Amino acid sequence: GAIFEFDFKKIIAFSTLSQLGLMMSILSMGNYKLAFFHLLTHALFKALLFMCAGAIIHNLKDTQDIRFMGNLMVHMPLTCICMNISKLALCGMPFLAGFYSKDLILEVVSMDFVNIFIFLLFFVSTGLTVCYSFRLCYYSITGDFNFYSLHSLNDEGWIMLKSMLSMLVFVIFSGSMLMWLIFPTPIMICLPMELKMLALFVSVIGAWVGYEMAKFSVSWVSNSLKFYSYSYFFGFI
Repeated sequence: GAIFEFDFKKIIAFSTLSQLGLMMSILSMGNYKLAFFHLLTHALFKALLFMCAGAIIHNLKDTQDIRFMGNLMVHMPLTCICMNISKLALCGMPFLAGFYSKDLILEVVSMDFVNIFIFLLFFVSTGLTVCYSFRLCYYSITGDFNFYSLHSLNDEGWIMLKSMLSMLVFVIFSGSMLMWLIFPTPIMICLPMELKMLALFVSVIGAWVGYEMAKFSVSWVSNSLKFYSYSYFFGFI
């Protein structure tokens, strides 16, 4: 749903549902500490992401359609930096908060006795996470500004900025700190180089697919394409 959605808040909400499913699946495999670890790291970078989304939507006069955005890095640089780092943490960028939990989850799945369908499901979901994250960044940060030409955007809301910059510190450094607290004994997982690099491979493929999908030029008036969006079925949300 998030791959074909244009509502800013719905994309983040669908992302939250995806990560909750990841936590529940790890919990069902008996790794309750790992599920709790991902819950904590996810809470940090997703809170920052929602704060950035709220700041952008407020500056755009409650407009949530990402097609009206664009070139926000020029108008709201600090907010976009916070949003980009939280998105990279969501994608599992090395040494950010999400990397320590997501990479460990994929390594545990690779070591566990699961069938090939479950194994592929975890890695494909990782690639799709990167896909809709890059699509969202492409629409909101790059390109031309598509809102009212006389509308002024700024980063002058220091009350909000102080909160976002404080959360940014936790998003950058909390992954390693929580890793030391929850897993005081280092976990050494020995895997072949192919499996170690598989997460990086699906992330690169997901980023490329997200970039290509952001450039799609299709007629969204087509009734058949409406079935790709969950909001077509739940129009009241």
